[in-house]
Amino acid sequence: MSKQSFSSLAYSSLDQFVYGSSLKPVVCKNGLVIGGGQILPELNFTLPDMLITEQTMPEVLKQYKGIVEDACKRAKELSAPGLVVEVELLPPTTYNPGWGVEITKVVRTVMYDYEQKHGLKSVLRITPVDIREDKKSPHMWDGSHWNAIMETFEGCAREGADLLSIESIGGKDIHDDAIMYCDIVKSLFALSVLGTKDMSRLWSSIVDIAGRTGTIPAGDTACGFGNTAMVLADKRYVPKTFAAIVRVMTVVRSLVALEEGAVGPHKDCGYEGVYIKAITGTPISMEGKSSACAHLSPVGNIAAAVADLWSNESVQNIKLLGGMAPTVSLEQLVYDCRLMNTAAKAGKAQALLLRDWLTESDSSLDPQAYVLRPDVAFRISNEIIKGDSYFAKTKNAALAAIAELRQAVAARQLVIEDKEVKWLDKMQSQLEQTTDDEEAFTSSMIQSCKSAKFVPAKYDM
Repeated sequence: MSKQSFSSLAYSSLDQFVYGSSLKPVVCKNGLVIGGGQILPELNFTLPDMLITEQTMPEVLKQYKGIVEDACKRAKELSAPGLVVEVELLPPTTYNPGWGVEITKVVRTVMYDYEQKHGLKSVLRITPVDIREDKKSPHMWDGSHWNAIMETFEGCAREGADLLSIESIGGKDIHDDAIMYCDIVKSLFALSVLGTKDMSRLWSSIVDIAGRTGTIPAGDTACGFGNTAMVLADKRYVPKTFAAIVRVMTVVRSLVALEEGAVGPHKDCGYEGVYIKAITGTPISMEGKSSACAHLSPVGNIAAAVADLWSNESVQNIKLLGGMAPTVSLEQLVYDCRLMNTAAKAGKAQALLLRDWLTESDSSLDPQAYVLRPDVAFRISNEIIKGDSYFAKTKNAALAAIAELRQAVAARQLVIEDKEVKWLDKMQSQLEQTTDDEEAFTSSMIQSCKSAKFVPAKYDM
């Protein structure tokens, strides 16, 4: 497959840019359409605290079977128009690909059964964990850890997974330090050089597997970068403006998956999906207030404004008063989607009104919400695509986001503390002093980023 390029926005008007509708809907094998006019729930769940070993695998499979049976039953009772189920495989079930395959088989069998008996159309997104973060991983694109991920993808695809996704970690060995020290230049290196280099190799392989197995290469997410910064900002460990700029910078590395052949839906915990949809027209999964079961965030409503799938991030299989937690999350998602779809059925004007209410309710209160505004995403995306390299695009993203936040503060459309504004000054100064010569920049960063975690040879550098 030839590499795609995106030199202009997919959308010509903000009036086209709304939840539940994308320019390039994804049509699944069973006819379920994602981004075709209605927003659908995407349920993500995980195990309660328990060991995953060869001895406990029967109980692990029993847990997964029970979760999806209960969720499908409730989705049917609530007349959900369709359902996406995501299984984020835990580390032992990617280190041991056969275990991940067995989980896929158990979950998909229940979903097939509900479709055949009750007409509940559903698709399964499988997300192996990126175990290359392990210090023992010999190389980013070769060796035991890489092979286990690829075997997991292929095995799960052949056992019924419909959508292939991953939360990839290329560059995280540098970016964790960038967040800890609020070093925007180090973040630029991690995302625009290491991250994009990894995304190209990783996603060309995933797309190849999807082609061989008749599955859909859905998309990546910068959860380990953008969400890590967001959660730390929520705890007041790092500035909110820093986390907001990092979020926008992640767009470029996530866009590489689409260039390599991914078609969506982009994965939920990548709030950069708003930009991916604006640039590519592909559907996206998002999470907001519904993800409070996994982490707190300042983007509870605005995250839904242009979503095509509405997700809960992930929830453990524990007992709550209303029932098992995954089923409770599923019910919340279904009702959220029902409201949005009802507004959309009432007409385009009503859908846009709800979109704008979702946007306005959050965007003035936190810079991380402000950069998710549809109009802001349009303007910044236009600056991103002007770059002639991933490095230039990522630098454009950061500077454009800083400019947007400055203008919003000046116009009193965004309320932030004075110290947060000072961080905008600091980041802008650091970025403007950074050379535009990518080769010189890369060489300098390799020399200065000395740590036990970052091994350039693993990136063929």
